[in-house]
Amino acid sequence: MSKTIIEVKNASVKYVTGDLRNIGLKEYLMKKLTRKYEVRSFMAVNNVSFTVEQGDMLGIVGNNGAGKSTLLKVVTKIMQPSTGYVKVNGRIAALLELASGFDGDLNLKENAYLRGAMLGYTREFMDKKYPEILEFSELKEFEQRPFKQLSSGMKSRIAFSIASMIEPEILILDEVLSVGDGAFREKSEAKMKEIIQNGKATILVSHSIAQIRRMCNKVLWLDRGNQIRFGETAAVCDEYELFLKTGVLPTKES
Repeated sequence: MSKTIIEVKNASVKYVTGDLRNIGLKEYLMKKLTRKYEVRSFMAVNNVSFTVEQGDMLGIVGNNGAGKSTLLKVVTKIMQPSTGYVKVNGRIAALLELASGFDGDLNLKENAYLRGAMLGYTREFMDKKYPEILEFSELKEFEQRPFKQLSSGMKSRIAFSIASMIEPEILILDEVLSVGDGAFREKSEAKMKEIIQNGKATILVSHSIAQIRRMCNKVLWLDRGNQIRFGETAAVCDEYELFLKTGVLPTKES
């Protein structure tokens, strides 16, 4: 029986816009005086449930604004769900934003050690792993360059290399594998398959359905915060591609 690595049950995230905490006292008073003060709320994630078992690679699909990035922040404990719960059994390395956690004034090597420290690893561990990280990223000639001078593709390479080389139990990637040239994308995908074969779990958010089909064994489809489908890759991707062509959502969860 497979071990459950991630369990998300009836998770919802409610955003409130226009309240005092968001707009400040001065703006609040002005809006109140002009009778334009209004508090609105919306569900960024609405009653989502799924499980990720040991060895799974879960793909998450959906148009912009579907709630994908918010859901990842809940899984990584950056945010707490308004309702429901998330259980995670393992150490997570997450690449939600390529530039997050890096210092633009530090060079590539210094940033690698900084990211390692943020993930809880000792200097001794990073001393051992850094040469491997640098080799995988193919950025040795840029090792001493300030991070802010690197291209977005270079940043994605080093970020991905750090996350994967430190052997996380759970790796979460948000549109990271779509950046860079074809050769590096192929190498990144091969590394993902290696992690999966070692019994770890991966979550991949991607707009490339071909990539999702190629790499994932499960798919979660979100639309405007709502869970449309969760299941086997081929069936969910077929329905999602039909939706992209017709704009018509399925009537109910299978």
